[in-house]
Amino acid sequence: MKKSTFTAMILGTVGGILFALGMCMALIPEWNMFQPGVIMGVMGVVALLIMAAVWRKMENKTPIRFSGKTIGALLIGIVGALLFGVGMCLTTVWNNMVMGIIIGVAGIVTLLCLIPFVKGLR
Repeated sequence: MKKSTFTAMILGTVGGILFALGMCMALIPEWNMFQPGVIMGVMGVVALLIMAAVWRKMENKTPIRFSGKTIGALLIGIVGALLFGVGMCLTTVWNNMVMGIIIGVAGIVTLLCLIPFVKGLR
């Protein structure tokens, strides 16, 4: 395993755990830890951003340039993930199976649209 891959794996794991635990702390009312949860979630996001920058540096890749296409792909990913999550919540939490499945499938299709948007069609 290359050093860059190992470094990205460790930083990604730490960042993901911090982000997930922070979101649980912030969103589970019984824990009563909203503010510390937000702080821990932000620390996780920062660790993930550092991981991306360190990995790109170790692989001798150019920094990510923010173009219209990059921002568009980011927005499509966010919308797709939110639609998928809302569909999951509708089916599992609010017992609205039909609407949850429809919205969840719309989220999956939106996320699948990222592949031709980013890679292009030949």
